[in-house]
Amino acid sequence: MTSMREKPLHIGVFGLFGAGNSGNDGSLEAVLDHLRAAHPDAVVDAMCGGPETVATRYGVPATRLNWYRGEYRTASRVSAIAAKALGKLVDVFRTAAWVRRHDAVIVPGTGVLETTLPLRPWGFPYSLFLLCLTGRLFGTRVALVSVGAGPIGNRSTRVLTRWSTRLAAYRSYRDDQSRDAMRAMGVNTARDEVYADLVFALPAPSANEPSNVPGPVCVGVMDFHGSNDERAVAEEIHRRYLDGTTRFVRALVEDGRPVRLLTGDELDRPVAAAIVDAVGSPLVTVAEAASLADLMKETACADAVVATRYHNLVCALKVGTPTLALSYSAKSDALMAEMGMGAYCHPAREADADRLLEQFRELERRSAEVRRTVFERNLAVARRVEQQFTDLTTALFPATAHAKALREAP
Repeated sequence: MTSMREKPLHIGVFGLFGAGNSGNDGSLEAVLDHLRAAHPDAVVDAMCGGPETVATRYGVPATRLNWYRGEYRTASRVSAIAAKALGKLVDVFRTAAWVRRHDAVIVPGTGVLETTLPLRPWGFPYSLFLLCLTGRLFGTRVALVSVGAGPIGNRSTRVLTRWSTRLAAYRSYRDDQSRDAMRAMGVNTARDEVYADLVFALPAPSANEPSNVPGPVCVGVMDFHGSNDERAVAEEIHRRYLDGTTRFVRALVEDGRPVRLLTGDELDRPVAAAIVDAVGSPLVTVAEAASLADLMKETACADAVVATRYHNLVCALKVGTPTLALSYSAKSDALMAEMGMGAYCHPAREADADRLLEQFRELERRSAEVRRTVFERNLAVARRVEQQFTDLTTALFPATAHAKALREAP
């Protein structure tokens, strides 16, 4: 007798993927790898910022996040403003139609609940609110998985974020401070767990063994202009950051060190080009890293890494390379502390090349000790990410988890 075949799960993934940010794409990749291993029969698709890129690179059908293609460009003409406003209305129906086709929708990692970079409330916060609201209306379980959060100054953004989080069926965070931020915002986090950043689930090469000859240094740069609440002084912050980073790179070159500049977003490339031009040395090159896998290969080949973007730091720590953070937010400080590297943080807003060079030389002096510490912390983080995926299956798909438990029972 042939048993009836169970209806396959329909799972959506939602976020700013395929739009040029390697950290966002790495979080997507980690979740897709998990779904393919744990739910091989599931039907998976995405609603995202760059659907063409996601469909080509990851092999899943993808739908554009916003109806209006100029959503993330500043609208100045009346026609553009009208089109953007119309898009907000159209997106209500587009999001609802997409959500109701799914058993669950996963928002994988990234800082979806923070404003450490400039962000308008009617951009992604509005899109996330529509997702969580329509999920609740249609009975589709929306999961915010190992996400980052932080204090939000703008009232409209704060209200949208608070309601998105309350409406989600499942929430977990990548660090304690993210959960604390949502609790302070009025969200009941009693059942919310803290795990680790999903990118730690990705495979990674091992770092090169150090030699007696000083080797290359990776310097991760960023189009940094401060947070959402610092728009008035954004250019001043950027100039100070760029000047300090350039002076630091020049000092490394004067010591004869090859420097590989890393980016984490398409927006960072002009910053890297400006540093190359300012230093004017063949020892300074820019890595053509299109993914976190590429970034991990670059950082694995370096003696040390000094980086700004959060996921540049994750990549360097994941492969075990001694790392110094040019920290632009509390999430970077929390990550470095978690990995036993709390002493090696330098504020990006106050980039002081002389002080940065002192910290860098201290990092290199303690390289062997640092590598041992990071190796041990990586083992613990990997276990927590594995537990995250186990708990996610139990929360979203209890029948699947129960069936698996029965199969594995002695």
